[in-house]
Amino acid sequence: MPQRVFMLGATGTIGQATVRALLRRGHEVVCFVRPRAGVGGRLQAHDTERLLAGATLRFGDVCDPVSLAHAGFRGERFDALVSCLASRTGAPQNAWAIDHQAHLHALAAAQQAGVTQMVLLSALCVQKPLLAFQQAKLAFEAALMDSGLAWSIVRPTAFFKSLSGQVERVRRGKPFLIFGNGELTACKPISDDDLADYLADCLHLPERHHRILPIGGPGPALTARQQGELLFAALGMAPKFKSVPVGLMDLIIATLTTLGRVAPRLADKAELARIGRYYATESMLVLNPLTGCYDPTVTPSTGSQTLANFYSMLVTGAVQSPERGDHAVF
Repeated sequence: MPQRVFMLGATGTIGQATVRALLRRGHEVVCFVRPRAGVGGRLQAHDTERLLAGATLRFGDVCDPVSLAHAGFRGERFDALVSCLASRTGAPQNAWAIDHQAHLHALAAAQQAGVTQMVLLSALCVQKPLLAFQQAKLAFEAALMDSGLAWSIVRPTAFFKSLSGQVERVRRGKPFLIFGNGELTACKPISDDDLADYLADCLHLPERHHRILPIGGPGPALTARQQGELLFAALGMAPKFKSVPVGLMDLIIATLTTLGRVAPRLADKAELARIGRYYATESMLVLNPLTGCYDPTVTPSTGSQTLANFYSMLVTGAVQSPERGDHAVF
């Protein structure tokens, strides 16, 4: 049955895909967005309207509970809250403000609006929470599970967007950068559209309610070296790799942490470096509770779009290279 859905995080690439998926299913979608959205606030209202055609847009500040209530929900009734909202940098202050506090404000406003269900886009990496943004996400997950709403917490593996940062570098003849031997980590990459369909279907599939749902894309898990090989194949080039020692990341982190004690801007950069190191050394696969190891065999898959197809479309210009914003550091 069509539902009235209040949507957060709609202007991100996965958010846009999720809005499209919800509209295809006949839902009425109201998106609460910033007046100047996108990376660096580049999107003006007419740009956002074009990206989210078919949805109703309301403008305000997701960090302000008054704005959420009055500019967002407006005293109206809604059936469901769907959130693809996430902090842009993962720096501690930003993470706790967005991944935790803004979601708490939205949850409270949603309950006042009669919402009975929430679908939350989280992250698979919270299963091993060593970083501030992971802890902030887990804190809100706990609040959602205690809210009394029907909930679905979706924890995807790596996005195609996050694995596209070296396309232009390799196209220019430079080597594909890997940490160690390129086999330290693996993931099951998932496309925006496949993930969006999975999120949208959580609204009407009872078996996904009151569950934490790890999810990856189709096909086998891919190491960093295998991802590079796929990119070289798409470009019709012989593979060429350059190994970066993980110890170099540790040195950068230590230096920035020390300097960050007197320069807060450098403290944020130190956190970004920690995030980069995390993804360089931890697989985006489910941790098998029996073995304590990352295990592709217990990491569910969905969809049909593969990373190899995505690289081919990038190379031919069939799709544009996604805007990675603050995450270009990875």
